[in-house]
Amino acid sequence: MANETIFRTKSLWVTLGTSLTLLAGLAGCATKPDPADPAAVAAYEEANDPIEPLNRYFFELNRFADIVALRPVAEIYDGILPSFAKDSVRNVLDNLRSPVILANDMLQGEWDRAEVTATRFGLNSTIGVLGLMDPATGRGYARHGEDFGQTLGTWGIEEGSYLYLPILGPAPPRDLAGFTVDLAFDPLTYVWWDHTSYSVGRFLISGVDLRARNLTTIDEIERTSIDYYAAVRSLYRQSRTAEIANGRINEDDLPDIADLD
Repeated sequence: MANETIFRTKSLWVTLGTSLTLLAGLAGCATKPDPADPAAVAAYEEANDPIEPLNRYFFELNRFADIVALRPVAEIYDGILPSFAKDSVRNVLDNLRSPVILANDMLQGEWDRAEVTATRFGLNSTIGVLGLMDPATGRGYARHGEDFGQTLGTWGIEEGSYLYLPILGPAPPRDLAGFTVDLAFDPLTYVWWDHTSYSVGRFLISGVDLRARNLTTIDEIERTSIDYYAAVRSLYRQSRTAEIANGRINEDDLPDIADLD
């Protein structure tokens, strides 16, 4: 019964995503270009964003929430906490994701990376005092991230039509499905006694930490973008391509946006 309650709680985001996808179908789609204009048709297909009007609406909602809440909190967090404390927060968040990363390393057949993940978890959970410090990096075991959306990508599953959700942000079908599976890979899904509070707290801390580490970068992207929404869509896809390739492509032209890898 407890596990059933946990999974119901953890599936709220997926239910939200599914509901909004159905709503999108009722809300109308982006206008398809005239077939006689091959350049416009090619741009439309490349964007792969058939519900763009609704996606833009949710994008602006998130942008408003960032302006009035997330960014101010991130600025306070960045300004008050010393660097070592912020590093510790990131280290703990990264260590908590180790089982999910390890599962996806193995599903991709990335045995060397799986060994790195397991070693990092062992070192950082012990010598690193439950993940507060990161001695593994100093010993040559560099941080990396994996999720089931990336795993599906390595298996040849296409991203699907672009989808942008409130709070979650970019969440095309492949990555939204991956998010669901990763919940099952997380051991804390089954053992944390107050899982709702834990999940919300972890999500909020992760969001604030991520935003704080990208204050300047996001400002620069917004300032230099003719179409901020389209720029974010493009950067997201470039970033996911690089993550799926596990560094096997030239990343010089890819976005320099910090993540929780």
